[in-house]
Amino acid sequence: MDHELRILGMVAEKGRWGLVLLGMILNLCLGSIYSWSVFVGPLADYFTKTLHQQVTAGELLMPFSVFLACFALAMPLTGKYLDTYGPRLIIIAGGLLTGVGWLMASVASSVQILSVVYGVIGGLGVGIAYGAPVAVAARWFPERRGLAVGLVLLGFGFSAFLTANLSGLLIAETGVMETFRIFGIAFIILTVLLALPQRFPPPGWKPSGWEPPQCSSQNQTCEFMLPEMVKTRAFYGLWICYFIGCLSGLMAISIAKPVGTEVAQISPVLATTLVGVFAIFNGGGRPVFGFLADRITVRTVAMVSFALIMGASLLITLSPSAPVYIISFAVLWGCLGGWLAIAPAATAVYFGTRDYPRCYGFVFLAYGAGAIAGPQLAGYIKSISGSYLGVFPVVIVLALFGLIIAYLTVRPPE
Repeated sequence: MDHELRILGMVAEKGRWGLVLLGMILNLCLGSIYSWSVFVGPLADYFTKTLHQQVTAGELLMPFSVFLACFALAMPLTGKYLDTYGPRLIIIAGGLLTGVGWLMASVASSVQILSVVYGVIGGLGVGIAYGAPVAVAARWFPERRGLAVGLVLLGFGFSAFLTANLSGLLIAETGVMETFRIFGIAFIILTVLLALPQRFPPPGWKPSGWEPPQCSSQNQTCEFMLPEMVKTRAFYGLWICYFIGCLSGLMAISIAKPVGTEVAQISPVLATTLVGVFAIFNGGGRPVFGFLADRITVRTVAMVSFALIMGASLLITLSPSAPVYIISFAVLWGCLGGWLAIAPAATAVYFGTRDYPRCYGFVFLAYGAGAIAGPQLAGYIKSISGSYLGVFPVVIVLALFGLIIAYLTVRPPE
């Protein structure tokens, strides 16, 4: 009987909130990639002064780019194994791989090796583990998917605020390579412990009093397998919108500090502090937009997100002052966090949860594409225009395109 099902010693409808909390903490560990900028300066000193190797700023960003690319690629490849092996084993496997990547980074003798051990191994580990707690939340909360998924992902977005400060303290006390080692050991221990309670609900489980929504005549079950999903217009519309949302947000993440110092004319110390503040908006945007997706439909909240992105970009284009910079980047980081809740919630709502890990894995490729295209486009615009300010008119056009696509295509498949 459903009322006998217990999670963490509580009845399922209460205990499932504990799974959300554990998933949030797990993503707090996995999201430490967003603190990479803290490692760049110390790594430059380590390679040049200790190992006597000349490295460029671009080379030191390579592990970050490789990490994000491998992270995005691992998501769809792992999805089909979630139902076979269960979320617990998948999270443990990903957590161990992530920890090993950090541990091996602590003995890397060049940037190229660091890109392999941290970027490839660590990135694949995070990609493997990332989708499992999201899928768990989506299945335990069919009536509040947006909120539950947003809360789980809050940890990933909020991670930079905590791990960046912790990394800075550890680097100052123990050195950059020892910090990699400490993080690696901590991640292995924490991810294994956090994975143990994770599980999917039994087939047919649902919260008391909740009934699944009725679907169109062509798809009475609202449950799509991956080959069926990719034939729908809703999938392509969602993918394009997710790509634009991530591209805009990851642009903002990659250039937050230089825009603050070069365009808004604030001090480097304040700019660094504000990056941590923006991370709070990134994390907070996930449950907020997830909650709104539950209340005002996915399409409407997607359009609201693009309107906010356009407004923030227009504001800083017209008045690149310090107060406007803070407001605009808080909105841009928040909207990136929002899309990392909107897209997984939309995947579950539109295509069901029967093949959710694989379906969302393919949708998540939009994040990987945005992670590569966003920073590269920002760098290209800076090189040809001489200023990062030229990025924002491009973002306005992309967001307008996204708003139109959302209006026309982001709706339940028929």
